[in-house]
Amino acid sequence: MDFLATPEIWEKLLDHFGISGKPESQSDFFEMRWELVLKELAVDCRVLSYDQFFAPPASFLKPNAQVDWYGSLGRSTPNRMWRQCCDDGSIYDIWGRGFEIMQNPTGAYEQNTIFPLSDLQGIQDIKAHAWPDPDWWDFSQVQKVVNLINGDSQHHFRYRIGSVFEVAWQLVGLEKFMMDLTMQPELPMYLMETLTEIYLAVTERFLQQADDAVDMVYFYDDVASQNNLLVSKKMWEKYIKPHHQKIIDLAKKYDKKVMYHSDGAMGKLIPALIDMGVDVLNPIQKDAAGMELTHLKQAYGDALSFHGGIDIIRTLPEGTPEEVAHEVRDCVSILGANGGYVMASSHHIQSNTPLENVLEMYDLRNREVS
Repeated sequence: MDFLATPEIWEKLLDHFGISGKPESQSDFFEMRWELVLKELAVDCRVLSYDQFFAPPASFLKPNAQVDWYGSLGRSTPNRMWRQCCDDGSIYDIWGRGFEIMQNPTGAYEQNTIFPLSDLQGIQDIKAHAWPDPDWWDFSQVQKVVNLINGDSQHHFRYRIGSVFEVAWQLVGLEKFMMDLTMQPELPMYLMETLTEIYLAVTERFLQQADDAVDMVYFYDDVASQNNLLVSKKMWEKYIKPHHQKIIDLAKKYDKKVMYHSDGAMGKLIPALIDMGVDVLNPIQKDAAGMELTHLKQAYGDALSFHGGIDIIRTLPEGTPEEVAHEVRDCVSILGANGGYVMASSHHIQSNTPLENVLEMYDLRNREVS
């Protein structure tokens, strides 16, 4: 079992389980209170992320910006997450993407609203961008963090790195990036190559330091909508696949399993992903075209494991606890037949989800399927 949720859900669970105490200090690598929630839910998986070990020089910060490790609404695990916060309320991540806080009826979230390469005209603009240096990551505490989280237990750890296509277009803006991919592909290609080279350098440093403490490498790139791919399969093969292959090859060099995340109807790519070396597919949005559970298991279950599947759009926020239990049992019995399934939600459990549905999802009795 795994667990990913918005901060609002974590806070509800802290209250439910009576877990008190102050949040961790900015210098700690993860929040122990959230870790205790995972133990209460009997969650097996843990995540270490590249952005919790980022240690740039002060010169990397924008004027008057302050580093905030725990305020990001993008956090879905106990890990801290690097952000720099400016006087005007804007928030920036490692790559220079800018966010603003947007309120919704049950909480808030970070929305990508600032695109630092929106005026991209040539490769020189990409070179001039404030890129992080791989030497700014410090993974010397990885083994210590793993030991603290494990305690007397033994968890499955995956290392999360970022995305290529997704971060690239979020630096430029989706419309311009997609137009450039068609009209002047040398620009988005160079941008994605720059990102990939940093990811590879940082990931190699991590894997050398982590050794056997980490079991899997995890990366993500949303390349599909609910009904189809965001780009043609031909464009994916030419422009995106080569970068993903480099990441997978590096993980395999260190004998690590690979987990890949893409929302939506990305079934057309699954055979290629298997050939590339992907071992685990996430998040399994069964309401997307071509992503039906039985089809996925029958077609790919011998070569691929599945992670996710519990619907965050309708079942968890709008269903009854009985409907949640039924969906969990369905996923376990179909995707988990003969093994090969990690029970989790089809993305981060959202802030409008009733607490009783979250607890029902993690009721161990729902996994007692004959």
